[in-house]
Amino acid sequence: MNNSTPSSANGNDNKKFKGDRPPCSPSRVLHLRKIPCDVTEAEVISLGLPFGKVTNLLMLKGKSQAFLEMASEEAAVTMVNYYTPVTPHLRSQPVYIQYSNHRELKTDNLPNQARAQAALQAVSAVQSGNLSLPGAPSNEGAVLPGQSPVLRIIIENLFYPVTLDVLHQIFSKFGTVLKIITFTKNNQFQALLQYADPLNAHYAKMALDGQNIYNACCTLRIDFSKLTSLNVKYNNDKSRDFTRIDLPTGDGQPSLEPPMAAAFGAPGIISSPYAGAAGFAPAIGFPQATGLSVPAVPGALGPLTLTSSAVTGRMAIPGASGIPGNSVLLVTNLNPDFITPHGLFILFGVYGDVHRVKIMFNKKENALVQMADASQAQLAMNHLSGQRLYGKVLRATLSKHQAVQLPREGQEDQGLTKDFSNSPLHRFKKPGSKNFQNIFPPSATLHLSNIPPSVTMDDLKNLFTEAGCSVKAFKFFQKDRKMALIQLGSVEEAIQALIELHNHDLGENHHLRVSFSKSTI
Repeated sequence: MNNSTPSSANGNDNKKFKGDRPPCSPSRVLHLRKIPCDVTEAEVISLGLPFGKVTNLLMLKGKSQAFLEMASEEAAVTMVNYYTPVTPHLRSQPVYIQYSNHRELKTDNLPNQARAQAALQAVSAVQSGNLSLPGAPSNEGAVLPGQSPVLRIIIENLFYPVTLDVLHQIFSKFGTVLKIITFTKNNQFQALLQYADPLNAHYAKMALDGQNIYNACCTLRIDFSKLTSLNVKYNNDKSRDFTRIDLPTGDGQPSLEPPMAAAFGAPGIISSPYAGAAGFAPAIGFPQATGLSVPAVPGALGPLTLTSSAVTGRMAIPGASGIPGNSVLLVTNLNPDFITPHGLFILFGVYGDVHRVKIMFNKKENALVQMADASQAQLAMNHLSGQRLYGKVLRATLSKHQAVQLPREGQEDQGLTKDFSNSPLHRFKKPGSKNFQNIFPPSATLHLSNIPPSVTMDDLKNLFTEAGCSVKAFKFFQKDRKMALIQLGSVEEAIQALIELHNHDLGENHHLRVSFSKSTI
């Protein structure tokens, strides 16, 4: 694997890799910093794969660093240029890449290199198609005879819509994609994807399994399918055979399915494009029923994880007039008799930190909600647009405004504009807060926490009943009585209860915390 020519940079210092001093001139050896301690060799290699052949790897786990050697300086330059504006992530942590002072890696006499070499040989075998590599452990990366060229892909944590085109763009980096079929099964968005060659399927699975398409969500889970070939009847946004442009879209229908198109005109019965991904109605709220295709993810995807701002900047759905990457939402079709700036602050605050809210003075069923950043705005829009609130179906889209202006001195406002930027109720102020992992779509079951010991089940049931809810079920957590689940009559009731009772004072200096639960009782 190694070029054994002597190298001035590495005469006798292969053991002491000092932190590289920028700026270094381009080198085919790249220095990676801040890699997670539990990362695997294959994951580090996968950062380089889209740009060319990876010829060597040195992991310094104790220092959270690694050195990656590419086959050519050109590949290394392409890789650095790609990752400079878009920071790559491994296991949801940002990783920093720069050129090394070393011109090549000499690792022959270093201990603990066996795993790195095995991972490199596995990848190399797949890339070259030469699978009987001497010395490659038989279970590491050897493609089994008769292995299928078809992958089964499941997408978990589907916070943003993932289209057939996005999948095609990602998987094409690993070989020619012939066919894709997408569908929903067991409430999960899935796809079957057929390559021209089983090697490409193997290579894609190795590099992409477990990666996130977007920052911290849309995780790919990839297996080989039992099918060896896919039969695609229609070319539309759910299925495509890239070898046959002559296929019909299916029944002469536009590619948007009829129930879906009907949902646009009939508020309240919205099934998200992936029926079953409950509560994810990614693009609904835009009347342009045809504008559902989300633009493909930009550029050469490295290991797919784009920064959230890069994603949301491009997740704006065509036909919407808002500014891509904007953090201000236009919320329409509100019930002016019940809605308040504080109510919108609490509801939208489930999906991000709300800085300002403005209910329109002349049209009180419309409001502007300014979130902390564009990814939070996108998340709130995806989860809340299409939900019922006080008898009306709320709509949320990206606004043309980039900020909510506070009223000038003496300007009549009736308390309709509020600044919440210093509120103590923000859920996401602390970086890495557990609240980031507990973001779920609105549901009839609410998660209650911060309950003082003296408050009983009946106290809590009465609290919700007095707020106008019908309580269907209740249970305290066995291990921790400070938390409970309460199931109400409908999602709409739960949304209204969350607005009214989040931060409710339960006494003993305890304020009730309310969020949507993914569990049912």
